[in-house]
Amino acid sequence: MLHVNSISAAKAAVALLATVIMLGCTPSDETGPSAEPDLERLKTRVEERWQSLSDHNYYLTYEYATPNYRRVFPNSMFVKKFSYAVNRELTSVEVTNYDAPAAVASVAVRVMSSPAKQTSAASIAIGAVPVTINERWMFIDGEWWHSANF
Repeated sequence: MLHVNSISAAKAAVALLATVIMLGCTPSDETGPSAEPDLERLKTRVEERWQSLSDHNYYLTYEYATPNYRRVFPNSMFVKKFSYAVNRELTSVEVTNYDAPAAVASVAVRVMSSPAKQTSAASIAIGAVPVTINERWMFIDGEWWHSANF
């Protein structure tokens, strides 16, 4: 004997399936809302963003920010967050966590940082310093975007 909750759940599932079919997409449709993000594509996006940082091309770096961030903050304001006095070299990218329901990934980025201009004996002696930066990336509308909030 079926319970009322089971019947209601079954009706809801059928209604959802009918809606998906009417919208012309299936749950496995690559462009649909349930499309599974490609984590290799995420690594590529992270590498591209860090290459733009290494190149001091902060206007290009801005293009990796989430669409909502770019709606609020203009590029001219964004580029002021960075320094041309630091050289960065990406050494590795590791996806440390992926939350599928939230479409959010945590990424550990390992970078060698050094002063662009050696101004003291100490900076020469220290040289490049390894740094691990934890970033959050969001999967929005079929693309990975860097989240400024972590």
